[in-house]
Amino acid sequence: MSLSTWLAFFAASWIISLSPGAGAISCMSAGVRYGYRRAFWNIIGLQLGILLVLLIVAVGLGAVIAASTTLFLAIKWLGVAYLVWLGVQQWRSPATPMAEESIAGADGTPRRLMLRGFLVNATNPKGIVFMLAVLPQFIDPAKPQVVQYAICMATLFFTDLVVMSGYTGLAAKVLRALSEPHHIRWMNRTFGGLFVAAGALLATFKRAP
Repeated sequence: MSLSTWLAFFAASWIISLSPGAGAISCMSAGVRYGYRRAFWNIIGLQLGILLVLLIVAVGLGAVIAASTTLFLAIKWLGVAYLVWLGVQQWRSPATPMAEESIAGADGTPRRLMLRGFLVNATNPKGIVFMLAVLPQFIDPAKPQVVQYAICMATLFFTDLVVMSGYTGLAAKVLRALSEPHHIRWMNRTFGGLFVAAGALLATFKRAP
């Protein structure tokens, strides 16, 4: 991979990462509820989900999923159901002070937060189709592809880690200052609604003909 090609992919990675979506909603929601330090596990889970998507594309399974109506729809509706479930859970969260919830909330364990982030990205066929369309454009078929895919993975991992950390940190610093119960209830319902909206948008996503 030439330097000019990598720089083009580096720029594209920032655009991909900055695009608002379920990952950003997940980061802000976790930042508000648990603070940046604990919510960082959600970010790690998101990166593992991206890694899985890139591996699927790299080994050629992305083309199979994009071509198979059954596989595509199965992943799509699993993703829709998961986002809606997250929305319902967020909407129903108790309006307790953040400090108390971050300590007592069973959902805030590192393993659960990491799994949550992973599933947000891993159950999104839109990400697979998008990467299938974008990533091969930066790969030189005449050169070893494993190294090129590894470079692309590391680049996207870096940019998304920075962007998602920004979303999480912003929510943890700004929104957590709203400590009144009615503020917390409003935030829970806002993020719950955003998760459901993200699920609804995913439900409308179709494969390119």
